[in-house]
Amino acid sequence: MSKSPVRSNRTPIRQFQTVADFLETPVLARIYAYTLREGPITVADVVDALDVPQGTAYDYVQKLEDASLLTKVSEQRPYEYDAEPISLTLSIDGDSRTITPALIAAVARREEDEDLDVYIDRHGLDGLATALEYAFEYVDGTVNHRIAARELDISPLEAEIILQALEPIADAHPVD
Repeated sequence: MSKSPVRSNRTPIRQFQTVADFLETPVLARIYAYTLREGPITVADVVDALDVPQGTAYDYVQKLEDASLLTKVSEQRPYEYDAEPISLTLSIDGDSRTITPALIAAVARREEDEDLDVYIDRHGLDGLATALEYAFEYVDGTVNHRIAARELDISPLEAEIILQALEPIADAHPVD
């Protein structure tokens, strides 16, 4: 008798679905980014540090664990979780975009930083991802806001504002 393969929730498609949710749900992105930065953490840490309702924190931590983006690192209550860094590259018709922890951290800050929120509303997530690439170069000193403005096709003032908003993220997530 043949055996069916063991089914697992830990599939690339499940991870993709959760990553897509990050981009639409800043609170979920905040929990992932916080865990990646501060982990291992408990759900109580999430509730306290991020001011997230307890039920939401438990639901989102479970969702992240089901997608293998968080891993339970203790077997006793309160459980501790650590985050698995991700890098997901999407390609459509020769155009590709990589979703990284830094991009997720930028989305996570959307609710806290009006400049990020406005930029995303104006230029979308693709625009944010491109601006983040320039923010890494801005932090390294290889690009100034005027060059970024020209390349992003935005005003120098808007470039300066978004680069300053993304600077802490670029500092916290250095490119290898």
